[in-house]
Amino acid sequence: MNAPGRFEMFYRQVEDVLFCCPKVAEAVVLAVGGLQQAEILKAYIVLREGEAATAEEIVRFCAGRLEEFLVPGAVEFRESLPKTPAGKVLRRVLLEEEKNRNR
Repeated sequence: MNAPGRFEMFYRQVEDVLFCCPKVAEAVVLAVGGLQQAEILKAYIVLREGEAATAEEIVRFCAGRLEEFLVPGAVEFRESLPKTPAGKVLRRVLLEEEKNRNR
């Protein structure tokens, strides 16, 4: 599902752009897809309290700041991101959720 691929080296670059969006409190980016479908970047976003946004707004924000191939192809808004006790985002949990969703 997420073998080391062409996007991993760009995660931080895309996340840095997402953090520049005034509506975004937290964000993490992962490559999703694979075997049956083309791999795309997906942004998992927690909005700041009281803010609202659409996936299209987030994509448009990124499109003005990133190369086309780095603009997320999907956006998922979440109440929170899974984290370790130290506060590091658990990317593997998000990947497992994605894998289970696509079964």
